[in-house]
Amino acid sequence: MLEIKDIHIQADGKEIVHGVSLHIPEGRVVALMGPNGSGKSSLVNAVMGHPHYLITHGQVLLEGKDITRMPPHEKARNGIFLSMQNPPALSGITVSSFLRNACSALTDTVLPVLPFQNMIEVEMKKLGIDTEMAGRHVNEGFSGGEKKRLEALQLVLFKPRFALLDETDAGLDIDALRIVAESIKRASAGMGILLITHYTRILKYLTPDEVHILRDGIITRSGDRELAEEIEKEGYENEG
Repeated sequence: MLEIKDIHIQADGKEIVHGVSLHIPEGRVVALMGPNGSGKSSLVNAVMGHPHYLITHGQVLLEGKDITRMPPHEKARNGIFLSMQNPPALSGITVSSFLRNACSALTDTVLPVLPFQNMIEVEMKKLGIDTEMAGRHVNEGFSGGEKKRLEALQLVLFKPRFALLDETDAGLDIDALRIVAESIKRASAGMGILLITHYTRILKYLTPDEVHILRDGIITRSGDRELAEEIEKEGYENEG
């Protein structure tokens, strides 16, 4: 269980999340929806330990252990994965090298270059990624869709226990969305997922067990898939 308990978050000296609590059990999908600027990305970045977001109150618990102040790399080694809304470019680092070194660090194993390269090419093809991407620098000149496919590839390779997916559906057309969502679904057996999205289209492939609406830094409503469908029809204007 990954638990977010009464979290308050500040950025640039201003509180932007006000006492949010969520439970993400292994094997379940929890959807977090809300309008732009409601605090969704701030929440998951703070949970992962981004230095720009300060947790001033509350806890992040992993199987009951307080990991609030644990460094991001240690959270990753403990099985927590963050798919960022706008992942940065890493100039000079190829996709293949990045993935191999990350997998080696997560498993404390030095992975041989050629077998790893062959393996990632198989997974890239499943995601509809041109294998030439392996030789490109991470996210440098990538389209929004390419960035999201690469993050889905990371999820497949890293095999986390808990995944915080920040707008994984952004920038994807219908066909790409289906491929990425189905790849996540295949990889997610037993995985707890916190899925941030504005829209319900990805929920056609990743069915949520719970849906929460975040508005102005607080959770205003909670429910199931029917709540997401209601939001799709009526929008967020009547929330909160």
